[in-house]
Amino acid sequence: MKSRFVPIGLLLTIAVSQSSAAVTRIRDDMGGPLGRYLRMFATMRDSGERVIIDGNCFSACTLVTIIPKERICITGRAVLGFHAGWVDDKTGKQITNAEFTRALFEQYPPAIRSWIIKHGGLGARTILLKGAELATFYPLCQ
Repeated sequence: MKSRFVPIGLLLTIAVSQSSAAVTRIRDDMGGPLGRYLRMFATMRDSGERVIIDGNCFSACTLVTIIPKERICITGRAVLGFHAGWVDDKTGKQITNAEFTRALFEQYPPAIRSWIIKHGGLGARTILLKGAELATFYPLCQ
């Protein structure tokens, strides 16, 4: 009887690994509403999905970093662009918002938060993590 359970366990392992075989490629994503990106990346994180960063990933797109780093790889074109959270004022002008900025910052993994602090923090100016420096956080795609 025990031998029957081994193949079933193996089949379950294969089924689970196949369900997480989805891959998303990020190319030139300039971001958008924080809540939408947080939900999207949390769903990807929880599903086991893998991510290839293959171009610009700015603003709310940088929430991709909530996905475990073992499931993210980068290409030579990958760039993460970080800045403060902002809201549109009554005239449509974007102004930084301390509450959104704090909420955004707290979502990043500790190593990314340290890098952001080292580079002046989240502000109106976009700071770029790319090239060899980005490759210290995520492996190059094979």
